[in-house]
Amino acid sequence: MIDTREVIEYFDRLAPDWDAEMIRNDGIIRTILDNAGVSEGKDILDVACGTGVLIPDYLARGVASVTGIDISPEMAKIAAGKYPQENVTILCGDVEKTDFGRLFDCVVVYNAFPHFPDPKRLIARLASLLKPGGTLTVAHGMSRAKIDAHPHGSASHVSNGLMSAEDLAGIFAGHLTVTAVISDERMYQVTGTR
Repeated sequence: MIDTREVIEYFDRLAPDWDAEMIRNDGIIRTILDNAGVSEGKDILDVACGTGVLIPDYLARGVASVTGIDISPEMAKIAAGKYPQENVTILCGDVEKTDFGRLFDCVVVYNAFPHFPDPKRLIARLASLLKPGGTLTVAHGMSRAKIDAHPHGSASHVSNGLMSAEDLAGIFAGHLTVTAVISDERMYQVTGTR
């Protein structure tokens, strides 16, 4: 069982070097955001936003707003410092317990899903934060095999490992219409629409 305090401590330790060590593939990110429906005028919730690695991608697409949330105070602090724009809000907190007071067009969980203790509870919560017609996506910018072999993926005390895309799609199907299931040598993504 994942201990939330250990997750916070783990990512607080990694935060100062996170951007320098980030592996990024712009083509894969474009595919993920296309499948997620991220486009002009949309309100985005970036769950476990880290240092805000996708925020420039959202803004380049002309979104109306970005709300990023991360449970790690150090990650959230770095993201908030990088993005002072009026249409970007960074929160430090637990997405399952935070009252946002609004719904979102797109909810994105990027490179973070294995660190949540209860996938079924998380997907139910995130689906409830979508506007009608809104889209939830869980994605990773590398294959499931690479994620499991990645140094951060081996931090078993703060990770459940990444379930198969088909199993995750089954959880999505309880709340959403599944629109994309990808698990190949390049990437991992499950997307659903409310």
